[in-house]
Formats: sequence, structure tokens, C-alpha cells
Amino acid sequence: MTASPDAAPPSLDRTVTLPALIFYGLGVTVGAGIFALIGETLGLAGDHAPLSFLVAGVLVGFTGFSYMVLVGAFPRAGGEAVYVTRGLGPAAGRIAGLAVVATGVITGAVVALAFAGYVASLVTIPERATAVAVVVISGAVAWWGVRESVMLAGVITVLEVGTLVVVVAFGADLLTTPGLYGDAFVPAIETSVLAPILAGSVIAFFAFVGFENIANLAEETVDPKRTAPLAIAAVLVISLTIYVLLALVAVAAPDRAEITESSAPMAALFEQVSGLSSRPVASIAAIAMLNGILIQVVMASRVLYGMAKERLLPDYFVQVDPRRKTPARSTLLVTVAMVVLILFFPLVQLARLTSLVTLGVFALVNSALFVLGRRHKVGKAGLAPWVGLTGAVLCAALATWQLVDGLG
Repeated sequence: MTASPDAAPPSLDRTVTLPALIFYGLGVTVGAGIFALIGETLGLAGDHAPLSFLVAGVLVGFTGFSYMVLVGAFPRAGGEAVYVTRGLGPAAGRIAGLAVVATGVITGAVVALAFAGYVASLVTIPERATAVAVVVISGAVAWWGVRESVMLAGVITVLEVGTLVVVVAFGADLLTTPGLYGDAFVPAIETSVLAPILAGSVIAFFAFVGFENIANLAEETVDPKRTAPLAIAAVLVISLTIYVLLALVAVAAPDRAEITESSAPMAALFEQVSGLSSRPVASIAAIAMLNGILIQVVMASRVLYGMAKERLLPDYFVQVDPRRKTPARSTLLVTVAMVVLILFFPLVQLARLTSLVTLGVFALVNSALFVLGRRHKVGKAGLAPWVGLTGAVLCAALATWQLVDGLG
């Protein structure tokens, strides 16, 4: 029996609630990245590593505010592509959307290879075959349903966040170290002291990246105008709290050099504060990678779907599986693209560009809020456009810093 030609095409299924959305956002924000970035930030900022995370949280807060306002005004799956199109025009919106998709595909492929490398250290198995298998499974889960994808991401998130909380709990006694907070948060006003703190903040900034993926689930979220902004705020506050506490424990740890020099700094920190084997932490860091792959597939496919709905891409990508209520064609394309990258492309070089592209997209989103706030009173005007402008300037400055640092 065929459907009536007048029947509405199938749409995405609204099943994601606020708690599920928070866990989804935490899964990609407090993901595998912090397991490595804690060591880099500690190595750069030293005693002031907690301040670096705090400054990074403030910096990313401007962009977080822009996403909160814009997802409330335009709760669409296309996320960044929609916001930038509304504010800066379709050409800029198309660039922003495709940049987000490319970053998601590259990140997913890189993380899949990293996970495969960890598995290969335990079992003799071809790394690329493992990476391809993990991506295909992630694509299948993403196609099966958003509820199932978010539930699986939530379970892994509990493991990730739970591990970090356990590290803080084991290191709780270190949080009473005399002079710890003064040394961490009250630096001398000297260039030689402030420069490393800022450098640490640039690194720490990327530990917060991921919250923006919440916006791309807007069309599958219950009451998105209220739920999505709340989820973004909750994810940023929870992430900042965990990061600052972890940094305080790391600063007070017995052997800081071991943490900064380790290829698995979170595992080294856990071993120091608990006296237990670090193998479980290393394993959970690997499991966190699985979360990253799944969420990148979900995110990138929604952006393609949303761009097609905005007529920024061909209608081909608007097709939704009538039974699963997921963007089947977009999910397939993202999965295949990740597999192709894994098999045929030099991902290390491509991965270096993703942080720069992310900052560029953030700058465009912030600029869109500035324009929309000034012209159309999005965000009820007030300070909203100026927060967007500040966020755009900060992201441009961070991107410039990265370029100069890379050339240096």
C-alpha cells in the first residue's frame, strides 16, 4: 500500500528530554579530550592550571551564550548553518554548515583510528579494519534511532564523568593543601606569569568544545526553545566545575612531572592519588572515544539534513527513514565519508585544521547573533548582540594565536 501523495513526508522524532540532552552534551564535551588536555594545560600553566580552565570557561561562555540565544530563536537541526544564514546570508551559512560537517567527519575518523590503536595494543588486529568497523556500527546505531543513540551516549557519559569524579574524590585530601587556592587563582601581574596562563587557557578552551552539538538535536528535542538552552548552560557549568577541580588535584599531586610527561596524564593522576592501577582509567578513556564517534555521526548527519531543509543543499538529504524517523541518507553519507578518510587520507594533517575551523565557525555564529540582535532584536536585544560581538572577537583572537603558534 503506497502513501497518499498529499501525506506529509516523515519528520524527525521528538523524543529527547532535558536530562538526556545534558548527558548527550556532556558525552562529547567531557569526552576523551580532557583525558589528554589536563596534562598539556598543567605543563603550560603550572600552579595556575585551574585558573587557565576558569579563564577558558569564561571565554567559551560568550559563544555558549550565543548558541543558547540562537537555538532558542531557531530550533532547527541545521544549527550553525541556520543561524549564520539568518544573520549573514546563505553563502556564509553554507560555508559554516559544511565546515561543521567536515570537522565532525574528520574528528570521527581520527577518534576511530585512535580507538583502534588502543585495541591493537591489547589484541593483534588490523587498526584500520577496527576503525572502519567501529564507524559502521556507530552509523548503524545513529540510523536505528535518536533515542537509542542518546541513551547509549548517556551510558558512556556516566562512565566518563564518573571516572573524573572518582579521580577528584581520591584527591579530595589534596584540595585542603595550604596555599593551594591562592597559588592557583591569584597570579602575579607579570607578563612571565600571565602569558603561560593564557597559553594554558587556549589549550583548555578545546576541552569545552562539543556543547554546540546540542543545538543540532533541536528538531528531536522536546520543547527545544526551553530545553536546548538549559542543556547548553548545564553542560558548560558542569564541565567547568569538573575541570577546575581536576586541575586543583593535579596541581597538588605528588609528582606533577609524571603527569605532564605521560601520554595518558589522567591515568597517571589517578594512579598517584589512589595508589591503584591506572588501567581502568585508560580503558574508560578508550570507551569515551566510542562516544565521540557516535556523537559526531549523529551531529554531522543532522547538519546535512538541516541544511537541505534550508535549501542550502539538495533535497536528497531531507529524506527521513519512515520507520526509524532518522535522516537515513545523511547518516549514510557521513558514515561512508568517515570510512573513506580512514582508508585513504592522511588524517593527522587534517586533524590539525579542525580546531582552527571550529574557531572560525564559532566566530561566524557569534557574528550572526550580533547582526540578528541589532537588526531583528533576537535575544530581546539588550546585551545579546554585544555578547555575540565579544565572542566573535575572542574566537578570532584565539584562531590568530593558533596560526601564529603553528608558524612559530
